[in-house]
Amino acid sequence: MIRIKARAPTGRGIVLPTAWGAVAVGYKLGCPLAQQDGIGARIVTSAVFFAVGTGLIFHVRRALLRELRLARRAARAAQNVVLRPLPPRLDGIDVAAAQLSADRGASVGGDLYEAIATEHGVRVVMGDVRGHGLAALGTVAALLGSFREAVHDEPELGRVLRRLDRALARHLRERARAEHPANGAADLDHPVAEEFVTVLLLEIGRDGELRVLNCGHPWPYVLTGARVEQLSCADPLPPLGPFPLPAELAAESCGRLLPGESLVLFTDGAEDARDAQGRFFPLPAVLRDAVSDQPVSPQAVLRTLFRALLRHTAGRPADDVALLVLRNGRTRGALSYPGARACQTPTHPQPSTHR
Repeated sequence: MIRIKARAPTGRGIVLPTAWGAVAVGYKLGCPLAQQDGIGARIVTSAVFFAVGTGLIFHVRRALLRELRLARRAARAAQNVVLRPLPPRLDGIDVAAAQLSADRGASVGGDLYEAIATEHGVRVVMGDVRGHGLAALGTVAALLGSFREAVHDEPELGRVLRRLDRALARHLRERARAEHPANGAADLDHPVAEEFVTVLLLEIGRDGELRVLNCGHPWPYVLTGARVEQLSCADPLPPLGPFPLPAELAAESCGRLLPGESLVLFTDGAEDARDAQGRFFPLPAVLRDAVSDQPVSPQAVLRTLFRALLRHTAGRPADDVALLVLRNGRTRGALSYPGARACQTPTHPQPSTHR
């Protein structure tokens, strides 16, 4: 748990208000002008007390701004520890990622992502915790901690997903026990029992083979030249949390990510973002604009998406947004199989089912 504790007033912080108060009391009791009833004396007295009040207000404002800066610094530090910056390249895969919190002035949210190079390939997770802000940060930390350990230990994506599911269940039990008034067992009617997380697990093999497990998350887009298409049209599994995982967890094969191709992973805050007229953010169209100029780097795609998203929402997105762009920067080898992706880009975004 992250705690931001208010500091006790220091000697310097106490001296200034005491001095202002002493000035006001000394003027009222010791100055003959303050005892007079004339209009001039009243004006001077009002001016003195106005100056004292203004000085105290500015002092309190300065102290509050200092505490706010410390709180934001602590939030950024927590964000960097939990959702650490990704390296620009992982085993030949170019990487760019960024996250935008819906909480005004905050730098943390309920979205999570990570990419790690392992002996099994480059493994990626993208997830979305129900809710946003600091309340979702504990769930993000629990899932990412489990993922960072499981991807090295488990040879199959299905076993990685089961580790994430157990970590989420354990975290929610502990959180419900801590928040329950009696500190007893988890209450099924407690709000924590309704928490869930959408998760997309992705593995990119050395030959570019894509293997995916999707639990209620939006499918990524594949950028091939100037073409944009959805990676898969298969029905995803339910989100983690409310329902148990099926007995058999076989990762779906989605062809191969050829050299020069890119994958764009995102949370539903991108597709569900609306403008002032209630229109959804046209993510596929913006992606086509992003790849109109060749060659395209992941950083350039990311910049184009965020600029268009902030312009579409007038700088005030209603939900957290996370974007992750992966580009196969490996040299062309014996990759003759082009993969099979029959999905076409949808003309309308899929409705959100977990907000």
